[in-house]
Amino acid sequence: MLYFIVNPNSGGAKGYLVWKEAELRLQKLKIDYKVFLTTGPGDAIEYSRQITNSDDDNIILVPVGGDGTFNEVLNGANITDRVTFGYMPTGTGNDLARGLKLSFNVVKSLETILSRKNIIEMDYGVLTVGSDEVINRRFAVSTGIGYDAQVCVTIDQNIERGKIGKINLNKQVYLILGALDILKIKPVKGHIVMDNDRKTEFNDIIFISTHNHITEGGGRKFAPQADCQDGVLNLCIMHTKTKLEFAKLLAAGLGGNHLKYSGVRAYDCRTVNIHFDEPRAVHTDGEVLGFFTDCEVHCVKKGIRIIT
Repeated sequence: MLYFIVNPNSGGAKGYLVWKEAELRLQKLKIDYKVFLTTGPGDAIEYSRQITNSDDDNIILVPVGGDGTFNEVLNGANITDRVTFGYMPTGTGNDLARGLKLSFNVVKSLETILSRKNIIEMDYGVLTVGSDEVINRRFAVSTGIGYDAQVCVTIDQNIERGKIGKINLNKQVYLILGALDILKIKPVKGHIVMDNDRKTEFNDIIFISTHNHITEGGGRKFAPQADCQDGVLNLCIMHTKTKLEFAKLLAAGLGGNHLKYSGVRAYDCRTVNIHFDEPRAVHTDGEVLGFFTDCEVHCVKKGIRIIT
């Protein structure tokens, strides 16, 4: 059975328009399906949990939304051989769709899901944070601590205060708010331990992002060597004392040209423990989890099946 979990507000209400077009197509083709519309954070997690814990032995689970919607569906899912993921991207960033080279055309996207001609086994990551209350969160695209997560915090705060509306969210808004956050950043000392035996210390860390796909944040190529099927995660560490230097590194990262600079380090690993001397914002696929000093990330090799 086909199950669609739709975020109607994704991409400035694009999610609803895309779904209605897809639904008309499904009805015309007389395809059996079920649809669940989200109304707020957490809904997609609960719907995904309900669907994947049902008695259906052939579940095609299709998020219709952005990277955050897919993230919720991934986190709610009881991942078994009975579950295959599809995806119809309607978000602002769309880094997962970019990484999987999925079509943004409604008809083509739906045809791909219905045909199921190409199904790959994709890695996903798991982030663990917290001490008193431990949080485990899966991610499909990336997780980050520091500046990249702080941009997500700033966007959420501006939405809550009514300064911007979800319907107005676009790449320009992300770029503007991201530029303003550069002025507020405070580098911090920290270290990483990769695969339980390689400890590397850094001064003046701006952010550390851990990637399953090449881009995050709407196309920033922070991990140009990432491969979502190789069983390893790609780390991008930006560290510098000056805001001007960081702005240069960030601009270079848009096209994946940042690795040649001394303020950038890149590593491959299966697991990584990250420590900051001061708490910093943490995100998974653009969804903010809070502020932490320590986090652990590991890769689940070929953990889900997804139609491409």
